[in-house]
Amino acid sequence: MLGARKDEWVNVIGHGIDLVEVAELRRWIEDPRNPLVPRCFVQAELDEIGAGADRVERLAGRFAAKEAVLKALGTGFGAGVAFTDVEIHRAPGAAPQVVLSGGAAKAASALGVTAWRLSISHTGAMAMASVLALGAETQTGGS
Repeated sequence: MLGARKDEWVNVIGHGIDLVEVAELRRWIEDPRNPLVPRCFVQAELDEIGAGADRVERLAGRFAAKEAVLKALGTGFGAGVAFTDVEIHRAPGAAPQVVLSGGAAKAASALGVTAWRLSISHTGAMAMASVLALGAETQTGGS
């Protein structure tokens, strides 16, 4: 894949995309039998999301991002990978960032992932995320 400069190439190791219904995620969050939030999000993520009116939409976007990351890695949750092994952070005015630990970090390292490009979008009804797992530059050459 062509990189930022005309003569720069990057290695796309994987791509993941996920779509989440906000209403369905709200039901999962409110289910007292097995609450989703403590199983899927670390406190730092919850602090960034806050408690505003669109909190569930933002949670849905980050949940979709976590799913997309694991699709890009070709894994999935379980088998040594926990929901909290994939953290999604976003500073105000900045692009969202992927931070891996545990089994997810091991899978990314084994594949040679060195960087991530993540996009998240949400509306009242749906949230989606698309992510590219990138590896080291594969070649540099002329036009």
